[in-house]
Amino acid sequence: MWTQGWALSASWRNAGFSHRASACSGTFGNFALFFHQSCPPSNFSLTQTAMSRPLTVFGPYRSPTDGTLMLESVSLNEVAERYGTPCYVYSQSVLLQSYQEYRDAFQSLDTLVCYAVKANANLSLLRLLAAQGAGFDIVSGGELFRVLQAGGDPRRIVFSGVAKSRQEIDEALMAGILCFNVESAAELRRLSERATRLAVTAPVSLRVNPEVDARTHPYIATGLRTSKFGVPATDALALYREAKKLPHLKIVGIDCHIGSQITTLEPFLEATDKILDLVHQLAEEDIHLEHIDLGGGVGICYRDENPLSLSDYASALKPRFSQFRGRLLFEPGRRIVGNAGLLLTRVEYLKSIPERQLVIVDAGMNDLMRPSLYQAWHEIVPVDAPRKTDQKVDIVGPVCESTDVLGTERVLDVQAGDLLAILSCGAYGASMSSRYNARPLLPEVLVNGSLTTVIRRRETYADLIQHELP
Repeated sequence: MWTQGWALSASWRNAGFSHRASACSGTFGNFALFFHQSCPPSNFSLTQTAMSRPLTVFGPYRSPTDGTLMLESVSLNEVAERYGTPCYVYSQSVLLQSYQEYRDAFQSLDTLVCYAVKANANLSLLRLLAAQGAGFDIVSGGELFRVLQAGGDPRRIVFSGVAKSRQEIDEALMAGILCFNVESAAELRRLSERATRLAVTAPVSLRVNPEVDARTHPYIATGLRTSKFGVPATDALALYREAKKLPHLKIVGIDCHIGSQITTLEPFLEATDKILDLVHQLAEEDIHLEHIDLGGGVGICYRDENPLSLSDYASALKPRFSQFRGRLLFEPGRRIVGNAGLLLTRVEYLKSIPERQLVIVDAGMNDLMRPSLYQAWHEIVPVDAPRKTDQKVDIVGPVCESTDVLGTERVLDVQAGDLLAILSCGAYGASMSSRYNARPLLPEVLVNGSLTTVIRRRETYADLIQHELP
């Protein structure tokens, strides 16, 4: 895998610009060697320890010479100086290793790993995954366009989402995608109507809610019968019977996705067993499937989680699928790109108010929505060698909302002008960002060894108004 990854990176250049960093202490070789997805011990902290061996759970590590934060072979201070702040930064190595982790774990099964584009839809990241043979899980016509522009194979695309428009369905039908994950009876009938009109056959599976509690944040739990996503398991058999009769439809699979940031194995296995029960019922009615899609949702470490091992997941699935002759699909997003990215931000001001010490930074909730939307935790660490302190501070942004808080009660000794790194921002960071408060979208920078490439430029004020009437 590594030979392929380095050969690819050596030949590929984005339309932005590239910069080769000066030689740094802290080698990329260790970074590749020690990468894993589990959290470090509870007493192991980037905030208070200058590490000579990379803390590769988060991607970055501390230089053994001066304690500054590095990503692969690049100093994050240098990235900030060259590209400004706020700024998203991604590790190509972590991205490709995380994808390969899925491939390796399930190599004994016939599988297709379909990256969930909604996690991070940057074209350059999609190109890297497409070159490795990845499939893609999309939820809109815009994501279909992005994947095709990135060189993705339409025969490896599954289309999820509850509100597929006629235009989106037509575009996907003409592209020749692998499958539509159907989420309602109305959508099933629309697919038949559009496929008939275009004189093509629509490959379909039903997204079934197996009524499994994913034990995750309620905003990202999707497998219950009360969810807007999918169809209740009790309705699935009748809908499959209808799909068998509708013209220009071909039943090819079944799909479920019970939620996101799930860190235990039990919910996945409970959902799998319920889906397999339904697969057996379908077989009894002479409805045979080409694939079973178990969705995504495997969590990562943000703070102190202990995410499940993919090899353990594979070992538990293997006996369950010993009699299934089709393909197994997965739709990971966060697990592939989450720990590959971070957000650089600079301290503008310090402010004392009753019962709180505020660190006001130049990144806000429009740049990173997760803490405000989900009360999500992201580790926040100084880029320079950390100073020991017992002081607790709240990190807040410039957006005109009281919810613009990126982290609370963090033990940090910082001054105005200091550079901070908000970790594990590769998933649902840039992809959920907005221009609220007329704030231009941030640049995105890809690190590959000692090479940095702008894969999305920083927007200007002119960009904010380019689509409006003068």
